[in-house]
Amino acid sequence: MSDAITAGLDPVEKTLLWLCEMSSFTGEEGPICDAVEARLRALLGDRAVTRDGHSLVVTPEVASDGPSVVLAGHFDVVRTSHDGAPRVEGEKIYGPGSADMKSGLAVMLEILGQIAGSKKTCAARPTFVFYEREEGPYVENRLGDLLVNFPALAKADLAVCLEPSSNVLQLGCMGSLHGRVTFEGRTAHSARPWQGENAIHKSARFLQRMADRAPVDHVIEGMLYREVMSATMAEGGRGRNVVPDAFTLNVNVRFAPGKTPEDAERDLLAMIDGDAQLTVIDRSPSALPSRSHPLVKALEAAPEIKGVEPKQAWTDVARFSALGVAAVNLGPGTQSQAHQRNEWTDRAALRDGLVLFRRWLGLA
Repeated sequence: MSDAITAGLDPVEKTLLWLCEMSSFTGEEGPICDAVEARLRALLGDRAVTRDGHSLVVTPEVASDGPSVVLAGHFDVVRTSHDGAPRVEGEKIYGPGSADMKSGLAVMLEILGQIAGSKKTCAARPTFVFYEREEGPYVENRLGDLLVNFPALAKADLAVCLEPSSNVLQLGCMGSLHGRVTFEGRTAHSARPWQGENAIHKSARFLQRMADRAPVDHVIEGMLYREVMSATMAEGGRGRNVVPDAFTLNVNVRFAPGKTPEDAERDLLAMIDGDAQLTVIDRSPSALPSRSHPLVKALEAAPEIKGVEPKQAWTDVARFSALGVAAVNLGPGTQSQAHQRNEWTDRAALRDGLVLFRRWLGLA
């Protein structure tokens, strides 16, 4: 990137543009991992950086008797449309993943640069995890492998996922279940539908029950989580003049912290009420907010925090929570821009996020 483009930018902004220039769609994280690995080995030395596939676990040497903390961020981005190259326009930085979540990666890299250059005592013992395939199916997300391959990660006192939250501390997360709900019928000519059984029509009662279902509210540690159930995709039919013999809906259940995927499956079966067959295709656990945890309470009190709220979506805090590690969502990326066309992130929030993490780690 030319000096003319980066003139007047803070280092963390330059780092974000550097990251956004590298394509890293889910499953294609090799090149960005290569570049970040080279940068970190030059900063910290080979002993601090371990590669696993296209993921990195980075343990810088710090002088600290503080708690063990993990800062985690994913390399991959979703495929969105952009009308230009990564760039700065006013107070916005545009680029694929600029909000979700290369802004968080930029903060992680700048903190590691400060640790490498300062040799200061740190208020905590941090480990940094850069990983692949977060945006894909739960079972393909490589953070799960890293938590197995690097057991020390599962012994941390606190994990922070730097997902875009606009510097709002987001606690816990909803669980997610995807199921294929299949209605079965019998084919016939559409001119004589009484000779068959229309599978699409058979879904009407189920869809009406879904439409009538209000969100189910759960208040946990002062946080309001809303359970919802939505049909998100549909497929069926053999031809324009054929009564369909099969119709399948993808139904996504978002369930509250403290409930399990098995609980969500039972709820969905109750909604189906025998009208169709259910095949569960993806399960992601929920995570409790851990608001009473001392390290979470201390982070909530940080002056740079822009607020505290429940995480209505799913994030990888659930993987840490399942292992007994308190985990929170907190990142500088502009949350509303995640997965958007011409994605951008707010420059001031990016800079504020760096200050927040520096002070929290005792580096400012």
